Amino acid sequence: MNLFDLSLQLNGFPIRKAKHMLRDIQNRNDAEYTTYINVQRQTIVEHHLKHNSFYKQFAGNADPLKWSNIPVMTKSDLQQPLENLLSDGFSKKNVYIDKTSGASGTPFIFAKDKLCHALTWAIIKDRFGWFNLDFNSSKQARFYGIPLNKKNYYKERLKDFVSKRIRFNVFDLSDAALTNILEAFKTTHFNYINGYTSAIVQFAKFLKRKQIVLKTICPSLNVCVVTSEMLFEDDKQLMETQFGVPVVNEYGASELDLIAFENPSGKWQTNSETLFIEILDAQDNVLPLGETGRIVITSLYNKAQPFIRYDIGDLGALSIHSTPKKPILKKLTGRTNDMITLPSGKQAVGLTFYYVTKSIIEDGSNVKEFVIEQLKTNTFKINYVSPEVLSTNKIKAVEQAIETYLEKGLVLVFERQKQLQRSKSGKLKQFSSLIQPAS
Repeated sequence: MNLFDLSLQLNGFPIRKAKHMLRDIQNRNDAEYTTYINVQRQTIVEHHLKHNSFYKQFAGNADPLKWSNIPVMTKSDLQQPLENLLSDGFSKKNVYIDKTSGASGTPFIFAKDKLCHALTWAIIKDRFGWFNLDFNSSKQARFYGIPLNKKNYYKERLKDFVSKRIRFNVFDLSDAALTNILEAFKTTHFNYINGYTSAIVQFAKFLKRKQIVLKTICPSLNVCVVTSEMLFEDDKQLMETQFGVPVVNEYGASELDLIAFENPSGKWQTNSETLFIEILDAQDNVLPLGETGRIVITSLYNKAQPFIRYDIGDLGALSIHSTPKKPILKKLTGRTNDMITLPSGKQAVGLTFYYVTKSIIEDGSNVKEFVIEQLKTNTFKINYVSPEVLSTNKIKAVEQAIETYLEKGLVLVFERQKQLQRSKSGKLKQFSSLIQPAS
């Protein structure tokens, strides 16, 4: 057993058992797979109805055999002391504990039993293996945040050592810092890049300014995996051009698992092995394949804490070509709590505004990155990082595009910043609404 797997095993996470379980699940044919999903989701509901006092109270008289009648839970339901949420036989001493990033505005502490956490790693290792990456041997260039308190800082550094990764500071994306990162690629045989989309995009823009293709100075580089933030097609093309390797899109949630991973065919394949994923409308009805709605997920193996029909807060759609064994995520359109509400009453996904603006504001200008905040129903603030003030022509072009795609009469406020504020974890939120939704 190699160092990464050994560290999991020594910490009580049965990775060998998890890998065997995963292989058995994947070896089922299509007909067997449908039965597997139905049996496993029924089993996890029965477990929590019997052994979890929180879920018994929450779900009431839910019948595991009548799936559509099982209530949908949200993050706010889980914002309470962890000991209230744990099933019989579990305590803080025998579970894996972590905290969500709070990107949705509702952070909370959660728990997984140790087999469930091992299965999470088995899935991640399996998906990275699609691209011949092995956490025991492949060298990672890591663009992530890091805790600043001493205990958790050194804990993450130890994980970096065990996982063969070198971590770069996403809180400093100045040209001086990016130059140092470039130097590291000249001297280290990195096999892949992994991290937050926005930070890696900035590195790609830096390489473009320097007219450098990364693979020419780091020939061992084979792939880039981005996560945690939206990936736009033009950013993907930029990264693939400047890195000289494919860019793979990952979608996950720490409290659940890896949710979807772009497969070698370019399809966003969702995790059907340990999760059951549904797309629901506002009334909790299951939508047909191809239609956009709320992404609701059931963790099939977490016995420590229930995540059953859990509304993750994102909007998306499954492809019409999905099967129970191989569901394909057609699109991910943003968060349910980040919708644009306009004076006319019209609503739109917040990232639509960001995307329209992005296509203009970054074209031929020195803008490195920007974020948008909705301050009032008719007022939007665009914070941007650039060595110079945005030109009058660029501002007019943005205003005209917004009028075309949304509506007339909106007020846009442009403000140049030295750097953009990231979350404590280092993520950058491209669009956020600061107005209270109508009750």
